[in-house]
Amino acid sequence: MADSTSRIVSQPECGGDAKSENVSPSLTEIIVIRHGETEWNADGRIQGHLDIELNDIGRQQAMAVAARLSKEPRISVIYSSDLKRAHETAEIITRSCGDLEVIKDPDLRERNLGDLQGISLREAAKSRAMAYKAFLSDRNDQEIPGGGESLDQLYQRCTSCLQRIAKKHRGERVVVVSHGGAIRALHRRASPHRRSKSKIWNTSVGILQLSDKDEWSVKLWADVSHLNKTEFLDSGFGGDKTSG
Repeated sequence: MADSTSRIVSQPECGGDAKSENVSPSLTEIIVIRHGETEWNADGRIQGHLDIELNDIGRQQAMAVAARLSKEPRISVIYSSDLKRAHETAEIITRSCGDLEVIKDPDLRERNLGDLQGISLREAAKSRAMAYKAFLSDRNDQEIPGGGESLDQLYQRCTSCLQRIAKKHRGERVVVVSHGGAIRALHRRASPHRRSKSKIWNTSVGILQLSDKDEWSVKLWADVSHLNKTEFLDSGFGGDKTSG
């Protein structure tokens, strides 16, 4: 899939100080955050487009990332998936960041996983064999039975959405709250030749910069340093087999 230039800037992908006071007028800086934990994350059940709320740990995680963002330079607006787990995370963040506007956008949703939604992968191997095989396929154009998306469809939906946001907010710093598989698709666009080895933990923070020349770069990736006083899962399932 052809893209305009994408590159990695010199800052580390995981951890480190990625703070900058001003955003260049030719750039949009987008802080990308995965939603907090849900009971289905804890149980290993596949959510996809199903609308599951945060659990208590997820709300603690959201408060921790909100406290972190409250110390960052000025944020203009928050965009969120319209699914409850992402939107509630965004609402918790905005209360710590000056009651910013939260704009819901369904294009920031998790990957639709079709017949796999609502069950665990272990169950799927036995009861949803065709969907399970499609999910594990190495083909990016492989759709999942039951109305599920391919990785390419997810990629096109999410990256187009981020480009629209970036174009609207040049010279600004924006927060986007989304989902594991969707966020990994954004990394694929920003760094097509460098696969992210980091899992996309609940409320992990990444920072992308999008230029007016349609160049994407990664400034920070999959950072969870704000969670050192709370809990986060080693198994929070996202929209692809590597997002958590």
